Amino acid sequence: MTQKTQIQRLKLTDFRNYAQAGLALDGRHVVLVGDNGAGKTNFMEAISFLSPGRGLRRAVLSDIPRIGASGSFTVFASIKGMAGEADIGTGTETTEEGNLVRRLRINGGPAKSVDELTDHLRILWLTPAMDGLFTGSSSDRRRFLDRLVLSLDPAHGRRASDFERAMRSRNKLLSEGRFDPTWLSGIEQQMAALGVAMAAARREMLGLLSGLIEADRETSAFPSASLALTGFLDDLADLPAFEFEERYIEILAQSRHRDAAAGRTLDGPHRADLIVRHIEKDMDAERCSTGEQKALLIGLVLAHARLVATMTGFAPILLLDEIAAHLDEGRRASLFARIDALGGQAFMTGTDKAMFSALGDRAQFVTVRDGEIDA
Repeated sequence: MTQKTQIQRLKLTDFRNYAQAGLALDGRHVVLVGDNGAGKTNFMEAISFLSPGRGLRRAVLSDIPRIGASGSFTVFASIKGMAGEADIGTGTETTEEGNLVRRLRINGGPAKSVDELTDHLRILWLTPAMDGLFTGSSSDRRRFLDRLVLSLDPAHGRRASDFERAMRSRNKLLSEGRFDPTWLSGIEQQMAALGVAMAAARREMLGLLSGLIEADRETSAFPSASLALTGFLDDLADLPAFEFEERYIEILAQSRHRDAAAGRTLDGPHRADLIVRHIEKDMDAERCSTGEQKALLIGLVLAHARLVATMTGFAPILLLDEIAAHLDEGRRASLFARIDALGGQAFMTGTDKAMFSALGDRAQFVTVRDGEIDA
C-alpha cells in the first residue's frame, strides 16, 4: 500500500516577494488562490527547493532573494517523509570568496549533498512554462525526461553532471588541438560508461511509464502518450551495455577530428530526444492542438506520479501551477479524483477558487496577497 508523504509546516524568509511567510498544513491538498503576481508560483518554487536541483524555474540563486533583503533566502519545512518526520532547511549564504552557494540542513545537521533530499521526499511539478514541451527544443524534453528518471534513480543526476564534465574536458582538448591518445582515451572511456548508463536509465523509465499508461488507457480521462527515445546511436541501443560502451568508445575515437572541427561532441546522450505521440489520435504531440497538448502533458505527469508511488511505496508531493485553467468542469473533476487517488499531498494554484470546488473539503484553501499568506 502506498504511504503518504506530506509537508506539515513551511516557513519562507526573503524568498522572492516573501519577507516572512509561514503556513501550517493539515495533510490535505493545498490550493493557493490569488491574483496574478501575488506570489502563488513563488510559494510553489520554494517547495520545489526541497528537492535536488534549481527548482521549478531553474533559477540562478542570486535571482531568488527578495529585492532589498540581505542577499540570501531560507526555506524551512517540517515534513513527514519517506524516512519519517524530519526538519529540512535550505537556502543560500555568501562564501568568503563572495560566491553565493546553496546550503542544506536536515534535522539540524549539515547534509553532505542535496541528493539526500530524495531520502525524504519526491517532488514532481507541472507549470505553464512546460506547456510548450512538445513543440520546444530537444534540450527541454531531455531535461523533462531526466527529472522523471531522477525521481526513481537519484544517482542519475550525478551521472549526467559527470558526463557533461568529461565531455567538456574532451571538447577543450580537441579545440586546443591536443590529440593525446592516452588522455583522450581515458576521458572517452569515462564518457562511454556514464553515457550508456544514462541511456539505459532513460529507456528503463520510458518502458515502465509506457506500461503503466497502456494499463490505464481504458479508465483515464486524459489522452494517452506513446514514448520513445531517439538521437543517441539508436541502432546500438539494444546491445548489451558492455558492447554498447565499446562501440561508443570506438565512435568517439574515430570522430575526434570531426568533433574538433564542429567545436563540440556530436554523438552522445546529450543529443537524445524524447518523442511523444497522442495514441488515440495516432499523431505526434507537437501537431496536436494546444488543449490536447496540455491534456497529454497532464496525463503523462499523473502517470509518472503513480509510477513513483508504485516503485517507491510513497506518494510524491505534486506541485501543479495553474493546473485547472484550461480544463472544462468534467475534466477538472477527473483531475482532482486522479490526484486524490494517488494518496499524497498536492499543491495547486489558481486565480478563481470556484475552479477547485470539486475538491470540497479534501483541500485546504489559502489566499495569497502580495507576498502574504492568509490561511
